[in-house]
Amino acid sequence: MKTLYFDCFSGISGDMVIGALIDAGADPNLLVDELKKLQIEDEYELKWKKVIKNGITSTKFDVLLLNKSIHIQSHDHNHDQSHDHNHDHNHDYNHDHNHAHGHSHDHEHNHDHSHSHNHDHDHHHHHDHRAYKDIVELIEGAGLDETVKETALKIFKRIGEAEGHIHGIPLEKVHFHEVGAVDSIIDIIGAAILIHQLEIDAIKSSPIPVGTGRIHIDHGIYPVPAPATLEILKGVPIDQSDIRAELTTPTGAAIVAVLAEEYCSIPSLKVTSIGYGAGTKTFKNHPNVLRVIIGEQ
Repeated sequence: MKTLYFDCFSGISGDMVIGALIDAGADPNLLVDELKKLQIEDEYELKWKKVIKNGITSTKFDVLLLNKSIHIQSHDHNHDQSHDHNHDHNHDYNHDHNHAHGHSHDHEHNHDHSHSHNHDHDHHHHHDHRAYKDIVELIEGAGLDETVKETALKIFKRIGEAEGHIHGIPLEKVHFHEVGAVDSIIDIIGAAILIHQLEIDAIKSSPIPVGTGRIHIDHGIYPVPAPATLEILKGVPIDQSDIRAELTTPTGAAIVAVLAEEYCSIPSLKVTSIGYGAGTKTFKNHPNVLRVIIGEQ
């Protein structure tokens, strides 16, 4: 039985999941092609590159919003209160799809040796925001593999139900701001696509460290974990690490909460591949990466 284990010693986010899966051998070009079925490729740019996180070679995956002046920082990224200014020397291989003017603000000083591949698209159908029901329609109408579609819908429902519960509104009335919606759509559907491509039979995970401290969200200053993240993680074993930052984001929480069937230490496996997905934050004495271990059980 082919088993995937999420080793979340530094938490989990959507971009870390995609980065780790690519690093473990999933095909990023398949990801690009499958995501085109959504017909929203004029709204984003995908970038992935090799980076060094505290001595660990890992893959950094980013989603940039097109035709905007900001880098997508979404609900999955905008809680970063880390102020570490480490110097990472990265030899990067960037694969860019669409032209964008994104600006990363992760406080890493990267020395890049990059190779880019750009592909333009001329479709234009932007929206100021997307309702949960609109995202469901988008996924259902995309012609994705049935397993991929069902997985993505379950993950989005988990987020939508948590947001609805927190804000006291029914699921059908939950809205996602455009920036957050595009980021979450890519991370969630992308995770489903790559896990399906890797032909994983079972998924297990470590308990989820959430971090500590306080974060700024739209409704004020809250303790870590953010309200939506904690709601999503109901039923999931969590740890409050001593790292003063948000380690687990709502999208990452939803992906692992839906996919993992067991939370445990690393199971007995004949390991076939290992992947490291880099997070945005950089910590002085801690590699901020998600480790994925794949093997036969």
